[in-house]
Amino acid sequence: MSGGERASRPRTSGTRASPESPPPPRVVKGRGASSNPVNRFERLHVVADGSRVDPDDPSPRTKFLRDSSRSILSRNDSPDVAFGYTLNPYRGCEHGCIYCYARPTHEYLGFSAGLDFETKILVKHEAPTLLRAALSSPRWTPAPIAMSGVTDPYQPVERRLRLTRGCIQVLAEFRNPLAVVTKNHLVTRDTDLLAELAARGAATVALSVTTLRPDLQRVLEPRTATPDRRLDAIRSLTEAGVPVRVMVAPVIPGLTDQEIPAILAAAAEAGARAASYSLVRLPHGVREMFADWLEAHVPQRRDRVLNRIRDTRRGRLHDSCFGRRMTGDGAYADHVRQLFETTRRKHRLHDGASALSAAAFRRPPPGDQLGLFDD
Repeated sequence: MSGGERASRPRTSGTRASPESPPPPRVVKGRGASSNPVNRFERLHVVADGSRVDPDDPSPRTKFLRDSSRSILSRNDSPDVAFGYTLNPYRGCEHGCIYCYARPTHEYLGFSAGLDFETKILVKHEAPTLLRAALSSPRWTPAPIAMSGVTDPYQPVERRLRLTRGCIQVLAEFRNPLAVVTKNHLVTRDTDLLAELAARGAATVALSVTTLRPDLQRVLEPRTATPDRRLDAIRSLTEAGVPVRVMVAPVIPGLTDQEIPAILAAAAEAGARAASYSLVRLPHGVREMFADWLEAHVPQRRDRVLNRIRDTRRGRLHDSCFGRRMTGDGAYADHVRQLFETTRRKHRLHDGASALSAAAFRRPPPGDQLGLFDD
């Protein structure tokens, strides 16, 4: 059995109060991860003395590091993703969702997929300027751009840095189509720009709703907006004329799958036009971090959840194959799919993202530009 699948080993019977039993996983207040697993690309790493860990230690403070990237648009060729270009003003995400499939991307930067991912945030301060240059180039063919393909563009620091808003101002100036994906109510701050694009058929927003239970959301997605705030964002954007899709994502078999009908009903009542879903994805070290999280927060469900995930992933905890990585396969995956589709049709929600138009695209002449960070 590979090291990446160790989390799926069944437990032996017996009490866990014996002296030989390992201590329960540490819980770091306000964070999703509780440790920094070894970076799979690094040959050397530091092993902390577990006996010195104080469970009452304050949560690690977030550090913001300058990202000196000289380009801002990433090309996507995955058949599972509807958009050809993505834009990420930030790398790493302070939201701290324990299940986040993007966590291993931090390992390419020399960090860990654990606490590093949510406490060491790389910031692309030049993002609006780089985006303006990309759209001004005669080589740019107008096409929808997704924000964000990896990390949330409305994580907490955006309230202060306003880089996402700066990028949307550029997109509105060029009238280039945009699709936003977020878990944060902060997206409503930019309703003016999103509505301006939406009036030309060039903007859509997807709100990800994993659970309607605030108690579960606080530990599963510790620094995201509460479920009620996400539903309020759907309502506010819809009233402003911005098409909104609810993403029931990720669906976690054995933990949140039973909430699919309630989430779709609440989103439809709030004004969502469309709905989609995806199954939880646990690449690389995320598997063991997620298993530790289950052990710490819902130990009685740990084995059931992991086994249900394996039922949808051909006996493993992750399947990276195009065509089935988003929805899985097998009998239990079919059950989730049927539950979602039946409920979606009941509430008259469209399937998938709204079509976006680039017909209004323009390249403004030099000097005719919006201020990037005006109010």
